[in-house]
Amino acid sequence: MGKTALMLAIAPLIFTITACGGESEQTANTDSNPATQATQNRWNTVKNRGQLICGVSGEVPGFSFVGSDGKYSGIDVDVCRAVAAALFDNPDAVEFRNLNSKERFTALQTGEVDILSRNTTWTLGRDTSQGMDFAPVIFYDGQAIMVRKNSGIKSLADLKGKAICVQTGTTTEQNLTDQMRKRGITYKPVVFEDVNITFATYAEGRCDGITADRSALVSRRSILPKPDDNVILNEVISSEPLAPAVAKGDTRWGDTVKWVVYSLVKAEELGINSQNVGQFATSNDPDIKRFLGTEGNLGEGMGLTKDFAARIVKHVGNYAEIYDRNLGPKTKLNLPREQNQLWTKGGLLYSPPFR
Repeated sequence: MGKTALMLAIAPLIFTITACGGESEQTANTDSNPATQATQNRWNTVKNRGQLICGVSGEVPGFSFVGSDGKYSGIDVDVCRAVAAALFDNPDAVEFRNLNSKERFTALQTGEVDILSRNTTWTLGRDTSQGMDFAPVIFYDGQAIMVRKNSGIKSLADLKGKAICVQTGTTTEQNLTDQMRKRGITYKPVVFEDVNITFATYAEGRCDGITADRSALVSRRSILPKPDDNVILNEVISSEPLAPAVAKGDTRWGDTVKWVVYSLVKAEELGINSQNVGQFATSNDPDIKRFLGTEGNLGEGMGLTKDFAARIVKHVGNYAEIYDRNLGPKTKLNLPREQNQLWTKGGLLYSPPFR
């Protein structure tokens, strides 16, 4: 064989060896990141485990709270139960883990929890530099300040020189700083990491006011010794879209959580709830047939059954049912839905098409 022919013969072999070597090096570099390893194939991890691990607060009535019977309740809790219903046809296939504001993101990034459903504000920084993918917003909120009714404080301006309790490690602390600076109002921040200590300090009268999301203030006021002795100022000092989040690394897992949340909204829009979902099984409406999985195979693209949305509604209900039992007029919180209404009723809740 001539020299030229020999070179042509071995060239593909050299290329193959080189390519394989490069691929191995790239794989090694990717796999060397513990955070990446912890979040890759999260969908498979959860499915094979047979149980969802959900990070919550456990301290906020209406959102996630542990009752005297040890059971969890709240809108954040029900989101995780909805994910379990979609995956396992069992809303109770969930282990809840209480996380404070400081440890919540680390727990998600390292794979300690599969999903963070903990009244967490969706921000640009968290969505990018902190390696999180947010699902759709489940509650549109805003930050406010609560004071004692007999304090004479009616507005932010009245808090000049006053002590304000605030929890660190949250968007709340920065929002307060920004708004008071913008208005030229000096104040005395009293900062704590633990939410219970923050509110206990306010309850003891060591702060003139306390700031948090309005929903959290309403929730916490309900368990103060004398709830009616406290008022929430009308001024809203920030926008706080609260949403569940997963760690970056598994697109299919992110899609699953995203479309579970959309299912809750879409079910309400279609008029389907936990009480009547069976009656819609014979509907001739194409939108309803696709949504419930009696036609098409939409869920299969995420590894779910085609009736995943029907499972969710059957076990957990639609968005309105979840809202009403945790935050609605028959609860102590009695929070009006306002911007948390469907788009068809003037609210901000909107689901992309199920098609």
